[in-house]
Amino acid sequence: MEMHTDVLLVTANVGSLFDNVGEIEGDWLREFFTTVHMYKPRFVALHFQEVGGKDYMMNMGHAENFFCSIESSSEMADFDRVCVYVDSHFKAVDSFTALGSMYFIHKSLKNIQQYDFNVNEFKAVSGHNKYVGSLEGVTSMEKEKFPKNFWPDFKWSRKGYMRTRWLIHNQGLDLVNVHLFHDASNLIACNSSPSVYSANRKKALRYVINRISESSYSPLPFFLFGDFNFRLDTLSLVQNLSMSAEIQKVKKDSSNEVEKIIYEEKDNDHKLLKYDKETSAFHDVITEEEIHFPPSYPYSEDYTKPTQYMNTRCPAWCDRILMSHSARDIIHRREEDENGVVYDTLGSNICMGDHKPVFLFFPMKTITH
Repeated sequence: MEMHTDVLLVTANVGSLFDNVGEIEGDWLREFFTTVHMYKPRFVALHFQEVGGKDYMMNMGHAENFFCSIESSSEMADFDRVCVYVDSHFKAVDSFTALGSMYFIHKSLKNIQQYDFNVNEFKAVSGHNKYVGSLEGVTSMEKEKFPKNFWPDFKWSRKGYMRTRWLIHNQGLDLVNVHLFHDASNLIACNSSPSVYSANRKKALRYVINRISESSYSPLPFFLFGDFNFRLDTLSLVQNLSMSAEIQKVKKDSSNEVEKIIYEEKDNDHKLLKYDKETSAFHDVITEEEIHFPPSYPYSEDYTKPTQYMNTRCPAWCDRILMSHSARDIIHRREEDENGVVYDTLGSNICMGDHKPVFLFFPMKTITH
């Protein structure tokens, strides 16, 4: 007999949360708790990237307090089993990814197990299981930092993936936390289409998909959610804007010399989607719910400007929830809209940092024998 378990997946790059300690956290948590209360999921997965922020050596203690505040909150009290993994051991430069994953199981969800990658079998989940540090020797998750020799021409950074595997009412699935490489330079990104950075991300994502699909463990439906750092096809976008956008020339005060030229198009979030091309190379293995929300990055970190983008980068849908085709098949699509599948951002009118978290709520098909 088929039944359904309501699932909430959330991905959040929380770097600026810790770089602006105390300013954003309260509202961030409220938005998350409100979403949990609204959809009432039985299983919640939270994937964080850039735990500790840019100054992680200073901020990692606060980051651990942030995880504790979620785990021990009254709003999450009905989730009686919790699994937490925080890669916070920044001194281990060969393996540090700054990834954090939290999983919450509601007291009403009885039939759930988690995979032990060491003994290759599912085991019952009980109580609160918290792992903070290097995560070395933790057998209920897999973690890997991207190899240094991948891109010898670029700075090696804390990017990688973390995987857990679950069995919910006899339906198995992999949940993978991912952080891919950013665009280091707007100018270099404009040099070619696709950009050199896009090519790097493509290589890294293919690597992750191959790793979680290899035959050492039986492949299962998977959800990849994290900060993919996907950017728009900048060269094509600039070429198009130079023909269609309003042009503003900024001149120096002391002379009539033009200092910079600003191309501006307003209210064009949906038009930008046609330049979002980085997932197209993976349509054979992954898919995604339709995007109806604005780009998730780069929002102003000014508390008073929660809907305004910074002008440092072109807005882009960096934060995503992707899935295998087999994972899409286990999403139950109700005929009515109420409490169906929802793919959206958290805190659209609240300052959440430079990234808006992205969530996917859905009823998952499960099997009872």
